[in-house]
Amino acid sequence: MSEKKSADFFPYTEQDLDALKKKDKKLSDVIERYGIIERKINSDVFSALVGSIISQQISGKAADTVEARLVALCGGITPERIYNTEISAIQQCGTSMRKAGYIKAAGKAVYTGAIDLSSLANLSDDDIIRLLSSLPGVGVWTVEMLLIFSLGRMDVLSYGDLAIRRGLCKLYGHETLTQGQFAEYKKRYSPYGSLASLYLWKLSVE
Repeated sequence: MSEKKSADFFPYTEQDLDALKKKDKKLSDVIERYGIIERKINSDVFSALVGSIISQQISGKAADTVEARLVALCGGITPERIYNTEISAIQQCGTSMRKAGYIKAAGKAVYTGAIDLSSLANLSDDDIIRLLSSLPGVGVWTVEMLLIFSLGRMDVLSYGDLAIRRGLCKLYGHETLTQGQFAEYKKRYSPYGSLASLYLWKLSVE
């Protein structure tokens, strides 16, 4: 596999995959079984953030419908357009008033400069988690998914992701997984935690 050229998919190289396989025999077998996994990313961090808020606790199909209505309402999901849209109008796209408030707050924070998304490229993963999880309705897991599927960060393995924990239990034969055990696997996979996540997600639904 050559290096990913398209910005539409999580970027990794054949060398990254080979390096991860060398770190763990069981995971290497899973990688061999599934082959190349392509996962789409959205490099527009703000629209990805809004999409993450919309999708909380609803189906993917329902989230797509709400997001499409919001795009139609605003003419696109940008900080300025969200900032200038009434909460009630956002809510009428099919989301709850609480989520509409979260979306509006994110738009305000970015549009007014309280949060500078252009600075994220220069921040560590932990600093980005601290910054974005300060927004109402945005938790650590949401930011971790943005790190992977918007910013393309390579070393994210989320303890808050149930499917990741399920995949680890399935791979290593655990009934349950302690935070200590999880931390050991995270250390083992580093600096390729995000790449490992792709395969653990796949394994969790097999």
